[in-house]
Amino acid sequence: QVQLVESGGGLVQDGGSLRLSCAASGRTVSSSTMTWFRQAPGKEREFVACIKWSGDRTYYSDFVKGRFSISRDNAKNTVSLQMLSLQPEDTAVYYCATTTPWKTGDVYSRTWYDYWGQGTQVTVSS
Repeated sequence: QVQLVESGGGLVQDGGSLRLSCAASGRTVSSSTMTWFRQAPGKEREFVACIKWSGDRTYYSDFVKGRFSISRDNAKNTVSLQMLSLQPEDTAVYYCATTTPWKTGDVYSRTWYDYWGQGTQVTVSS
């Protein structure tokens, strides 16, 4: 079985930074696409960033491009999301997600993913 556990969330001021981590068990993070989504109160879960199993290609939503960076640490079997220049609009629960090994498809769609973590809260004060 696959388990994903997010950590690193918290309260930060406008313009601050946080680094989120997703620890995987039952899965090598290099064998499948690893993705971060987020969900704000009253809104649907939305794509943030992903790193693909093929060539470590990365993709970002337009609203975080240039501020967030996703990366793998294969030795620790974790995926991180470095978040800079945080804005109040970034406030949400952030979720780590992945799929069965070597799966291809629409990485931007939340319905494509097979496994989800419990989420970690990020709050940016204005």
